[in-house]
Amino acid sequence: MEPLGDDAAHQPSAAGTAGAGPLHGGHAAGLGVTRASAEEWLQVEEWAAEEQWNPGLGDTACFHPTDPDGFFLGRQDGRPVSAVSVVNYSDEYAFLGYYLVHPALRGKGIGMATWQAAVPHADGRTIGLDAVPAQEETYRRSGFAAAYRTGRYGGRPASPGVPSPSVEPVTEDHLKAIAAYDETCFPAPRKAFLGRWLSAPGHRAHVCVRNGEPAGYGVIRQARNGHRIGPLFADTPQIAEAVFDTLIAHLGPEDEVHIDIPETHAAAVGLATSRGLELGSETVRMYKGDPPGTRAERVFGVTSLELG
Repeated sequence: MEPLGDDAAHQPSAAGTAGAGPLHGGHAAGLGVTRASAEEWLQVEEWAAEEQWNPGLGDTACFHPTDPDGFFLGRQDGRPVSAVSVVNYSDEYAFLGYYLVHPALRGKGIGMATWQAAVPHADGRTIGLDAVPAQEETYRRSGFAAAYRTGRYGGRPASPGVPSPSVEPVTEDHLKAIAAYDETCFPAPRKAFLGRWLSAPGHRAHVCVRNGEPAGYGVIRQARNGHRIGPLFADTPQIAEAVFDTLIAHLGPEDEVHIDIPETHAAAVGLATSRGLELGSETVRMYKGDPPGTRAERVFGVTSLELG
């Protein structure tokens, strides 16, 4: 599978569940677009891995329950050929990801038809997405505007992480406070998602607590290649460094780490490069609708390019 190619788009909601009949909007010959179950979405996760997107192990188990009606598969002759997710986080905000079309079938309108069937699920919400730079103009024609670039920094850390005494493992008792802190950094409340993300198998989550409240937190998870950190949110660069170093402290010298950073955040880029990570790929964060307001200075690493 390959992302985008000649096809592009995202939008409102037709009722239905996984396995239901085709949704309105599919115009490519013989294409039916239906909602996908979590089990079906595991195939899409494999496609993303083939495209070197390096998804985390078990991401679907955390992602899909966020909005089970927001995951779409395009099929021809019963065979999955395209996918896109349009996840509604709140009445105001949705995020589009996993936009994939089989490489042998691009340029035939399949991506656009899948998009047109799925994007109405957002139903007037502001939609965010992370686009490959080559497709920025394609999304612009669909009404999206660029906000900033995100760089994926990765590699083997230059030195072992040293756990900070100011950073502690996340427990269930932290969840309510972390969810409130997270809401200042992410465009919508996502407490249920965080409940899964902070405690999923293969995930390690740590928080810095000051005066009884979170001042930063982060999660590291196993991926197909090495480990991915996300989110990494903190009040200051010093707290972000303490959380980062604690997250990587259990890794071996051969383990790689990857983190997606808004490139407008100089201190976040400086943290990654000071730990020996190098810029690899880039994406463009784009929005259709009013860009959401967040505490951007706290975002040292986004949660996921697939789900915002």
